[in-house]
Amino acid sequence: MSVWGEVVVGLVILVGLVGIIVPILPGVILIFGAIAVWAFLTGGVTAWTVFAVSTAFLVISGIVKYTWPGRKMKDAGVSNRALFLGAVLGIIGFFVIPLVGLFVGFVLGVYLSELQRLGQNQQAWQATKHALKGVGLSMLVELLGGLLATGTWVIGAFIA
Repeated sequence: MSVWGEVVVGLVILVGLVGIIVPILPGVILIFGAIAVWAFLTGGVTAWTVFAVSTAFLVISGIVKYTWPGRKMKDAGVSNRALFLGAVLGIIGFFVIPLVGLFVGFVLGVYLSELQRLGQNQQAWQATKHALKGVGLSMLVELLGGLLATGTWVIGAFIA
């Protein structure tokens, strides 16, 4: 692959990393797709090994992203209904309030659901804080997987 081709792949991977932090873009899919295209166009054992290792990092981080924070939120007493309503209001907020609507909608949805379920402001806010910590942990796990896949690609690009 040409140097310019690798620069484009690197830029797509960078956009994917940003997409993990700012959940507007499908970050993991962009990273996976960029490395897959690079491996296909570069060819050879090194490229396909890089693709396999990067894919493993992305898949493992995807599994951990959904299991570990979910267990922590469940242990903290956050209901699944609250997370669902938070996601729904987050999606609505994304379209209603530019840039911050996703975050505001999620927090509002979790808080209102927990307030209705628990009946006390303090308990509802505690559950909301636990949900936010879980979402943050989930993002960090996904970012770690993306960074490991990116690092693997960078090493492979220099070797191949």
